[in-house]
Amino acid sequence: MSFDRPLAVPVPPESRIAAVYSRVDLADAFAIELPAGAPQDPEVLARSIFAHQARWISVLMRIRGVLVAPFGLKTASGLTSEGAQGRRIGIFKVYEANAVEVVMGEDDTHLDFRVSALYQPAAQASAGRPRIVLSTVVHCHNALGRCYIGLIAPFHRMIVKSYLRRAARRGWSREDGVQPPTLRRVAD
Repeated sequence: MSFDRPLAVPVPPESRIAAVYSRVDLADAFAIELPAGAPQDPEVLARSIFAHQARWISVLMRIRGVLVAPFGLKTASGLTSEGAQGRRIGIFKVYEANAVEVVMGEDDTHLDFRVSALYQPAAQASAGRPRIVLSTVVHCHNALGRCYIGLIAPFHRMIVKSYLRRAARRGWSREDGVQPPTLRRVAD
C-alpha cells in the first residue's frame, strides 16, 4: 500500500460499526497509509477526507438528489442545510467519536448506514505504518433500500477511494487546522 492508494480491507473487527446491525446489506472498508507527521485524531482525518470532493462526485450527488427526492429520501443538500440536525462531518451526522474512531452516518426510510474513520497506529496496521480505515455498513429496511444499494454500490466504492486519494494528495490537515503543502495536484 502507498500513501495515495486506497486498499480494500475487511471491516476491522475492533470498529464500533462492525456489529452495529444484525443484518448487513453492504459492508466494505478501504485503508490508506498515513505519512509521518499526519494527525492521529480520527475526526481530523475524517474532516480531511470529506473536505474536498471531486467534481464528478458533486455531479453524481446532485443527480442522486433529483432522483430520490420524489421518494421522500434524504438528499445531500438537505443534510448540509442549516436545518440539518446534530454535529456533522460533510453530509454525515456524527454518532460518536473517541481517540481512535469517529462513527458517522444517517438513518432514512429505505436504509440506515454507518461510516467509520478508524485510526490504526503502526503496531496495528498490516504494513507496519499508521493508516486510516474508512468502513461503511448498510442495513436496508425494504425492497427500495435493497434496490438502491444494488444500484449505487459500485459508485459508492469509487467515491470512497476518490475521497481517500484526494485527502492523501492534498495532505492531511493537522490538529491545529494548518494544511500541509500539497504534494501534487491530481484530478480524480
